[in-house]
Amino acid sequence: MLSEIDFLKNGSLVPVVVQDERTKDVLMVAYADADAIEKTIKSGYAHYYSRSRRKLWKKGETSGNLQKVKKILLDCDGDTILYVVEQEGVACHTGKWSCFFRTVAVEE
Repeated sequence: MLSEIDFLKNGSLVPVVVQDERTKDVLMVAYADADAIEKTIKSGYAHYYSRSRRKLWKKGETSGNLQKVKKILLDCDGDTILYVVEQEGVACHTGKWSCFFRTVAVEE
């Protein structure tokens, strides 16, 4: 699968959309490099690349809010990944279930 991912569009990183398997909620968006995806595949737990810390990290390693990866999907262009996960605890660093909890009004 790694050979099918287009890492060149965004440098060496691809966006990873994370969806809860049970609720279908979109939990978060993060970034991954080839190492992070490889660790995710081998361990069964979500790994990402932190752009701010410039290093690999396992989601929930310190908080306990792990993401057990049930399925990995690659989009049609090969430049975005979807992790379908079993979320243990909350996904957002704010303590919310999902990082998408704020609503922006749309004019009709």
